[in-house]
Amino acid sequence: MALCLPRLPLEARLRGRAPSEAADEPWAVVDNRSVLVCNGAAEALGVRPGSALTAAWALAPHLRILQRDAAAEAGALEAVASWACQFTAKVSLEPPQAVLLEVEGSLRLFGGAARLMARLHSGVADLGFEALLAAGPTARAALWLAQGGGETLQALPIGAIDPGPQTLALLRRIGVSTLGELMRLPRAGVAARFGQGLLRDLDRALGRAPEPRVFFQPPERFGMLLELPAPVMEAERVLFAARRLLLQLEGFLAARQAGVRGFTLRLSHRDGQPTLIEIGSATPHRDTEHWQRLLRERLEAIVLKSPAEAIRLEAAGLTLLSGASSSLFGDTRGEAEAWERLTERLQARFGSAVVHGLATHAEHRPERAWRAAAAGTAAADQVPPGPRPLWLLEPPRRLGEGDFVLLAGPERIESGWWDGDDVARDYFIAARGASLAWIYRAREGWFLHGLFA
Repeated sequence: MALCLPRLPLEARLRGRAPSEAADEPWAVVDNRSVLVCNGAAEALGVRPGSALTAAWALAPHLRILQRDAAAEAGALEAVASWACQFTAKVSLEPPQAVLLEVEGSLRLFGGAARLMARLHSGVADLGFEALLAAGPTARAALWLAQGGGETLQALPIGAIDPGPQTLALLRRIGVSTLGELMRLPRAGVAARFGQGLLRDLDRALGRAPEPRVFFQPPERFGMLLELPAPVMEAERVLFAARRLLLQLEGFLAARQAGVRGFTLRLSHRDGQPTLIEIGSATPHRDTEHWQRLLRERLEAIVLKSPAEAIRLEAAGLTLLSGASSSLFGDTRGEAEAWERLTERLQARFGSAVVHGLATHAEHRPERAWRAAAAGTAAADQVPPGPRPLWLLEPPRRLGEGDFVLLAGPERIESGWWDGDDVARDYFIAARGASLAWIYRAREGWFLHGLFA
């Protein structure tokens, strides 16, 4: 299957803008004072690729132009290839505007060619690219079918194979307008007039000659930059652009059958240090929708001091993430996942310092025998030497004589001499009516420190 991206030079620069923001504005990418590619709004005004810039401005006075950025185009093409690796490991680049996927071994997994092609088409659109897709028996056949928009090679216009301007003009002069007509010409005559290169490409498209390809290798860690078309002052306005990077991250992780516990979103400013937004989770995963909810919570609470001009999403520490299957009769896994995701959303809104787990701490003083821990932490540092109540009073409440009946004890706790908060206490389990309490005797008298459930 071939993914041909005809507007890649423009989309590589405008992906950070929502479609609704740019749909009515004419845009074009210019190279050497000539229009390289333009959007639909510009085409509606008569602007065409190849038009001189002065002529384009005459047709569309409000035409907004961008200079071609070859590095941005190459980065965008590699981003699409990295995302596409979730469908097959055999992905290859076809610069400047196409990606090829060898999908024969993936068709059964994704429900057939039609379903896979539909998934590719919608996924690439979510990433911010317009794509022409086609399938063929060979890589070059799929590429030509995508470029020409045909169903068979024989019916393709001769310009779809991009033979070069001189060769194309000569072919048209001798009456060749389709690829089928070229196939019917004598091979010796084609080689004499047009060289072996044209015949070699034709043989590769028809499967008569091999076409070895170098498969794309995704990077070891994820790091993608997206330029914002215009500076933004409200942090939440970068969410749309960030979603496209999160979709790329999901595809990248799916290709590696991995997940991450978090990522960093870096907002770049013309003046000053970048704004860093750390997003984390209790468990590794790669779900775009969940990451987006967490990011929205954080962005709503951030006030930027200067406009953001670009964003970069970075994720490292990949963890193997195997697929999960649900039980026929249901289980508690779904409830646990819902609880984890609620915890992560609360942490994103209020911060990890406010929403966290609890764990025991190696300390004899009860009020210091706990510590804040990551949500979901279950390991205990120590086992208390005696029974402990679930509820401790802070501070302990002074008792009068005869308030409780002693049932068990004493347990001597004497500690803290090294930090200036030393205690010397004798703890007892005591009763008052049907209630069980944890009380202690110190130099100052008797105190209630906790209640048992």
